[in-house]
Order: sequence, then structure tokens, then C-alpha cells
Amino acid sequence: MLTVRCKSCNTEITSTSKAQCCGCSNRMVVHADTVSANDLSEVLLLDSEKNLKSHGILTKVDLEYQENRRQRKVRKLNFEVR
Repeated sequence: MLTVRCKSCNTEITSTSKAQCCGCSNRMVVHADTVSANDLSEVLLLDSEKNLKSHGILTKVDLEYQENRRQRKVRKLNFEVR
């Protein structure tokens, strides 16, 4: 469930399975877990079930492996040309 406020007209909308809009010139539309509007800077998310902060995809072990890999030196091989 998602609760959203339009700053243009101060209308609060709680999401449902049906699409709902605020009716002002910003035309904010809320449908299930999606929000759309002409100007999203005029939209304020009040309450949502999902955590919007993104956590890193890589684990600590993956980051350590990548750091060690980055520090590897390139070995140049000398081939004898005949």
C-alpha cells in the first residue's frame, strides 16, 4: 500500500488496484505500486511498504575480491619472434 500527496493540490491518494488521479494540472496517477505525474518533483511519498533505499548488490566478499583483482599487476610476456 502506497500513500502519496500531490504538492500542487494537496490531495492525498492511497493506492488500490484501481488507478486514481488527483485531477489537477500535475495529473498525478497512482496505480498499485506505481506513481506517475507530469512533474514528479511535485509528488511526495508519504508511506510505502517497500523500502526505497537501495542496498548494494555486491556482498562484502564480492567487494573484497574485486578490490584484490583491481590491485593485480599486468605481467608482460616476452615472446621470441623467429
